[in-house]
Amino acid sequence: MPPAGWSAAQRRLHWWTAALVGLGFVLGWVMVAVPLRALLTKFLLYQAHKTLGLLVLLLALARLGVRLRRGRPAWDAALPTWQRRAAARMHAALYLLLLVVPALGYFTAAMAPAQVPTLFLGVIPVPHLVGTDPAWFAVLRQVHRALAILLVALAAAHALAALANHYRGHRGLVAMWRGSCRKDVA
Repeated sequence: MPPAGWSAAQRRLHWWTAALVGLGFVLGWVMVAVPLRALLTKFLLYQAHKTLGLLVLLLALARLGVRLRRGRPAWDAALPTWQRRAAARMHAALYLLLLVVPALGYFTAAMAPAQVPTLFLGVIPVPHLVGTDPAWFAVLRQVHRALAILLVALAAAHALAALANHYRGHRGLVAMWRGSCRKDVA
């Protein structure tokens, strides 16, 4: 039997992931725009971006673990079948991108021609498991950027769908905020 609602852990992991993805996305654009003459600022922004990426990867793994262990609440019965299917596919795509985008970011940093260390939280060295490869760096950098844009676009579509359904009276957004999908629990 599915749980009555999302657990506190599931809700927190969801909102933290969303916030960190948004922050990491903005930081990604800012760090690239900072000129090299502001090298320390650029370095710190890159380290913050890498830390956010690693945190997103860890949160995504935690979310999958909790989801596999606990399951998900039943879909709102009033939601049409086609919307349930679309939402399930959207969630699968988001989970996949939450894993792939940070992993590509890690490999992009590891293969960069300039071997800048990756410092988790600005102090913990993260070893690069692969060596420098300018050709792969050029490819991975573009793929990482494109998939990051896709991740944010899908997350925005997910948020808009949740809001649209909320205004139609469906309880999904309330459930992710408060934890219960049942109408008798508000």
